[in-house]
Amino acid sequence: MRPVGYYVHHHGMGHWHRAAALARHMRHPVTLIGTVAEPREAPCPVLALPDDAGADPRNGDPAGVPGLHYAPVHHEGMRARGAIMAEWIARERPALMVVDVSVEVAVLSRLLSTPFLYFRLAGTRDDPPHLTAFRAAEALIAPFPDALEDPATPDWMRAKTFHAGFLSGGGAAPLSGGGIVAAFGRGGAGGDASALAAAARAVPDRRWRVLGPVSGSADLPPNLELLGWREDASAILAEADLVIGGGGDGLVAEVAALGKRFLCLPEPRPFDEQGVKARRLAAMGAAVVREEWPQDWTDTIAAALALDPARIAALHDPQAMARTAAFIDGVAARFDAL
Repeated sequence: MRPVGYYVHHHGMGHWHRAAALARHMRHPVTLIGTVAEPREAPCPVLALPDDAGADPRNGDPAGVPGLHYAPVHHEGMRARGAIMAEWIARERPALMVVDVSVEVAVLSRLLSTPFLYFRLAGTRDDPPHLTAFRAAEALIAPFPDALEDPATPDWMRAKTFHAGFLSGGGAAPLSGGGIVAAFGRGGAGGDASALAAAARAVPDRRWRVLGPVSGSADLPPNLELLGWREDASAILAEADLVIGGGGDGLVAEVAALGKRFLCLPEPRPFDEQGVKARRLAAMGAAVVREEWPQDWTDTIAAALALDPARIAALHDPQAMARTAAFIDGVAARFDAL
């Protein structure tokens, strides 16, 4: 079998975790490709790319090409990245590229005569660059269940999409009695100590624990613990009576796998990625959603605790990773002999 190249976006850790997990499940040999800013475990070879950030604004608008999201001129990192990927494709002749996510990498792959699958994230992605990648792809992979599809998604896009379901989550057995757990990931702004302290004081009969980065300082009430980064984060979430957090794929997947009541506070993201997902969760009765940091904590927590956790648990598919790996292998197999 010919190899599969898998491009991984470097924002946050979610893209990397699902790429590594899929690589473990796949039959085709996989090489992960992307900017690796820190040591990361990988089950396969990694092709490290130079960073493409830091475009000089004097050299033109980095997004000034209608069909591309990021195309700065005279950027040495961009030149080096393109050369490294082109050399790898010419040498290894991959059957397929998987792109999660970059319109520019997708277009480069196709110009180098290599078919690709493109991850279609949640949100309103009807701009020319996304449409270019979507139309050129062999197929699209949506890392969320079909039930969370935006009703405004065009029929042709739905027909081209493999709904993978959540490609993470399920790391611990669900328990209860752990009070409220607020979780903040690497890709967002993190929590605010003063705001968290005020929330915990507003609901003093509940234990509050916070995972992830928190900025600022405050006098913490006795029912609030700031835990920071924890290797046992999944186990802490498994104990929660209620989880509070953003609408990122990783956390929503974990909450669904554990069947936890969820207060979703979607964070600002390009293309309203978290907002679209959160509104679908709310429409299904799978989460209580607040677009801004709540002020009425007593009523908000009461509403979230009244949720039926079976609603969000129904979104979890324990076979999602294996199904998606098999789908990628199946598409790659079509090109093995070419």
